[in-house]
Amino acid sequence: MEQKTKELVINGESRLCAAHSLSDLLKELGLGESAVVAEINGKIVSRQDFAVTILAFGDKIELARFVGGG
Repeated sequence: MEQKTKELVINGESRLCAAHSLSDLLKELGLGESAVVAEINGKIVSRQDFAVTILAFGDKIELARFVGGG
């Protein structure tokens, strides 16, 4: 089955992605769900909803990663 790509705006940058859900997108980007805060079209998505949050063409996604250090 052919996977369709969609254009998303991720942290202000347009990008073509094959991801269906927010979880898929994080995997595609190589990011772990436990260390990411996500916002789609101005609304924060709770981590428990990442797998069921379906992405649509043109969604504006902001991703912030937690980084340890001091």
